[in-house]
Amino acid sequence: MMSGTPPPRRVVVAITGASGAVYGARLLELLRELGHETHVVVSRAGALALQQELGIEARALGQRSDFFYSAADVGARIASGSFRTHAMAIAPCSIRTLAEIATGVTSSLVTRAADVMLKERRRLVLVVRETPLHTGHIRRMLEASEAGAIILPPVPAFYFHPQTIGQMVDQTVHRILDLMEIAHGFGAAWDGIAPADRAGAGA
Repeated sequence: MMSGTPPPRRVVVAITGASGAVYGARLLELLRELGHETHVVVSRAGALALQQELGIEARALGQRSDFFYSAADVGARIASGSFRTHAMAIAPCSIRTLAEIATGVTSSLVTRAADVMLKERRRLVLVVRETPLHTGHIRRMLEASEAGAIILPPVPAFYFHPQTIGQMVDQTVHRILDLMEIAHGFGAAWDGIAPADRAGAGA
């Protein structure tokens, strides 16, 4: 663990069927590097995305985590609010997953665990990966946000001049860590534009 960081946290990470399985996989790598306890659940469609996009089986994530659960295991520890966890990220979060969380009608361990985070007033970050969005999608995002979730579309930032896809992925993953209130020290925070470079700039 990095020196000066708080004690290890207990963190839940879920991967669902939207494109972008790399976000969840990379998040797990960094959480392990930081020394936090990770609990992982992958939806059936998320397992397909892992295979298609990264060429790995869902259970291979067990090597990057402390505990791995089947999405059908609704009796798992993370399905109960009495099991104390610090935060949860769903990366990526499919629209179906978002809709279940927004309505509170859960059908799997992924959405049940997310519902637990909301009812216990814990941090829940939804990396919603869909575009374009129709009105129904936007309504579900609003409902999830009103319930307490944080909506974080994986929108790349270009002000730090990324040179690789990996750098773009890491920038989003670092934001996930920030929003879960996990101290990390990765990357560089935006420090503004130097006054000399701002001179004469318009609105």
